[in-house]
Amino acid sequence: MAPPLCIQLINPNTSAAMTDVMAKTARSVAALDTCILAVCPQQGAPSIESHFDEAIATLGVLQQIKAGREAGVDGHIIACFGDPGLLAARELARAPVIGIAEAAMHLATLLATRFSIVTTLARTLTMARHLLHQYGFERHCAALHAIDLPVLALEDGSGLAQQKVRELCITAKKSDGSGAIVLGCGGMADLAQELTLELNIPVIDGVSAAVKMVESLAALRLTTSKHGDLDYPLEKPLSGAFSGLNLRGNDVWY
Repeated sequence: MAPPLCIQLINPNTSAAMTDVMAKTARSVAALDTCILAVCPQQGAPSIESHFDEAIATLGVLQQIKAGREAGVDGHIIACFGDPGLLAARELARAPVIGIAEAAMHLATLLATRFSIVTTLARTLTMARHLLHQYGFERHCAALHAIDLPVLALEDGSGLAQQKVRELCITAKKSDGSGAIVLGCGGMADLAQELTLELNIPVIDGVSAAVKMVESLAALRLTTSKHGDLDYPLEKPLSGAFSGLNLRGNDVWY
């Protein structure tokens, strides 16, 4: 019998409350013997809503990837819809690294020929379009919608952000001709199941999607390829805030 899995769930922002929401959702869909190790950086941005925020968050993501690798986790999840630092993280890791945007988009294409995305601030719509192009899903995405509230509105207790997400999902189903909806923020993770039941179409949360992808890859005994551009980073001395990512030779790798 295979040993239990341990999946590292990395929230790239510093919000402990959002980390808890995503961890609860991840544990609700994980296999009974799968451990979810939910972490977030102590330094960085409280929410990620711009290219600038993503650049800041990437260092924290890589620090957590290194810590998870050294702890022997079986997979890593980058739980921000921008998938910040995803390819760099895959270079640093041997275990699979899954970004929640890529995971959600992949699952949507398995369930419907067209999907819509509902996210937070309007300025992040362009960032989501960039990901659609990068991942090759542009033809599958019918439309993108924004509630035009900041990420942290999802945890302010008012329920306004959640209501706007619901309203936009209903609008997307009626107007876009989409068979599925992707929720474009990790902080929306706890809304997917209820909205799926209400709308009677798949509403996909990337955190849940990523958990099941890591479990599937582990069951197939597949890991991140170290042939080509995702090989481990070249050893070189790093200074300042990056010194903690210095490699110590081949003994640090799996």
